[in-house]
Amino acid sequence: MDYIADRDRYAKCIEISKRARWDIDRDVIRGRSFDLDRKFLPDGISKVDRLDLLSHEEKKLLSRIQGRTYANMFGFVERFIVSKILEITRDHWLGEQVALEALVRFCDEELKHQDLFRRIEAMMAERMPGGYRFLFDPNEVAAIVLSKSTWAVLALILEIELFTQEHYKQSIEQDDELSDLYKDLFYFHFREETSHAMMDEIEWPREDAKLTAEQRDRSVGDLIDLVAAVDGILQQQSASDVQHFLSLCGRSFSKGGDEQIQKGVLGAYRWQYIFSGVEHRRFRTLLGNLTTTTQQDRIHSALATLA
Repeated sequence: MDYIADRDRYAKCIEISKRARWDIDRDVIRGRSFDLDRKFLPDGISKVDRLDLLSHEEKKLLSRIQGRTYANMFGFVERFIVSKILEITRDHWLGEQVALEALVRFCDEELKHQDLFRRIEAMMAERMPGGYRFLFDPNEVAAIVLSKSTWAVLALILEIELFTQEHYKQSIEQDDELSDLYKDLFYFHFREETSHAMMDEIEWPREDAKLTAEQRDRSVGDLIDLVAAVDGILQQQSASDVQHFLSLCGRSFSKGGDEQIQKGVLGAYRWQYIFSGVEHRRFRTLLGNLTTTTQQDRIHSALATLA
């Protein structure tokens, strides 16, 4: 019965994929460019509204820098997502072909998203001030992520897919002050991520069922290592983004002011890429089903050091 139920869930993902299908030029870009008089990210994601020392225009500038990094982060995490999903399709090659089709569609859409975000970065680079740097090579990061257990990587992928949806529904969709192109970019991205999270919720428990208790415990350690690696990326990128902002905003802040901005941006990035995912109801529920109380305590203790 579980096998039949999963087949039906994969079939539902195919149905959503067909209905949500879009084209980069025809649907997303449509000959437009980014409006640099508007914000990119809403305050609910950028958290710039908490930085009272900044003017309205400075908050918009910081929002656009964060928004550029936000797009680049998706572009590079999808490198390891495609690699891992392609790998697990092997389990379905000679089995359930509905599952195989759903996962192949998943990979096809993520490859399209990579192309989209590469083009978006090029478009931003043409219009935004020079000096911005995205510090990380997607292949190098993917190699590190993929060195960990499949269980841990699937947990990380689900966390990403869930916060993608949460950010759009709770913040981006509601904000009429954003650049129209930037808002549409994440509307179309969100549409195809819906079925991806559904497949993650099938594949992670399927992988979990293969493991011994000892292997699962090691995988929990791998997940903690991956979260720490993500946080290392966020610390470095947030520092780079703040330096870029300070070089552009046209005035100097006190040392305490610089530190407040740095702390605010790092906190925003930690919420964006870690906490908004791991605190998502669907993620917490599935993690609770797959781990012991002791293992959950290990994860919570690791997260507490970042909070």
